Amino acid sequence: MRWDNLRLAGDGQDDRATPLFARGAVARTFDTPGFRGMTFYEIQARSIINRVPAASRVPFEYTINPYRGCGHRCVYCFARKTHEYLDLDAGADFDSKIVVKVNAAELARKELASPRWRGQHIAMGTNVDCYQRAEGRYGLMRGVLAALRDAANPFSILTKGTLILRDLDLLTEAADRADVSAAVSVGFVDSEVWRSVEPGTPDPRRRLEACATLNDNGIGCSVLMAPVLPYLTDSPAQLERTVKEIAAAGATHLSPIVLHLRPGAREWWLAWLSREHPRLVPRYLELYGRGAYAPKAYQERITAQIRELAARHGIGRASPARARRVPPPQPPQPQQLTLL
Repeated sequence: MRWDNLRLAGDGQDDRATPLFARGAVARTFDTPGFRGMTFYEIQARSIINRVPAASRVPFEYTINPYRGCGHRCVYCFARKTHEYLDLDAGADFDSKIVVKVNAAELARKELASPRWRGQHIAMGTNVDCYQRAEGRYGLMRGVLAALRDAANPFSILTKGTLILRDLDLLTEAADRADVSAAVSVGFVDSEVWRSVEPGTPDPRRRLEACATLNDNGIGCSVLMAPVLPYLTDSPAQLERTVKEIAAAGATHLSPIVLHLRPGAREWWLAWLSREHPRLVPRYLELYGRGAYAPKAYQERITAQIRELAARHGIGRASPARARRVPPPQPPQPQQLTLL
């Protein structure tokens, strides 16, 4: 089963009140504002490099996810349902009960060195954010990145977190040995919408500043403009404003994605919508009444608008990434000449 690597290596305690994966794990709470109300389950995972099922239809085959659950608390997050496989709910539990694979770095180094491993590309941040706030306390990504660097293994990172800049040294070292890229997720720059639907994330403009810094240091960074929220962030003026700021950040590429509502996320999103924007509920039921995705015509219209704006503002034009800043060569040290 895909989730078997979350089971504890040792025998757990038979406590029916505790989720199966967490029996015997170390459960921690931290009395700080950023982590108030959250529980962190520190587990010893059995493996860390996951093979993605072919049915997922994503452009990568392998992933590393040091965490399950996410403190970003994005109302629309498609990964919410994955928490149900852990005997937790897709709503509040996903936001507040975080699985921490404390041996992620050790496992990464071991599995990358295995004779069976062929150096395939590894994607990170594709399920939940590897640079969510918990990473600031646990620091798992530094060990994972060091292992990837030492193995000269190609990888990419998708994040809403600015904490990625903490690891700029490891990213640039890894990029000297293998193909390394990054992407930040910024679906909109409207501050009011951001505070409401992504309350645990850094400000979108700070994410775009991180994008610019990564590109300035030779780490090609694109922007995933996702999600575009129907009736909330999809007006021509809002799209223009967002694309313009993405262009100013020097993004190498822009990929738009319209909101999709898979089971788990769908229920949580509609509950939020009924509280915050009840007048929009009938419109959403019309758009998403037949499935997880908005009608194809709507998606194509939004995508065409964003692509036109991206071309107008020059995203992807000229060099894809700014040249890495390399310190100038030092002048030769003076030498004492000796006559023989």
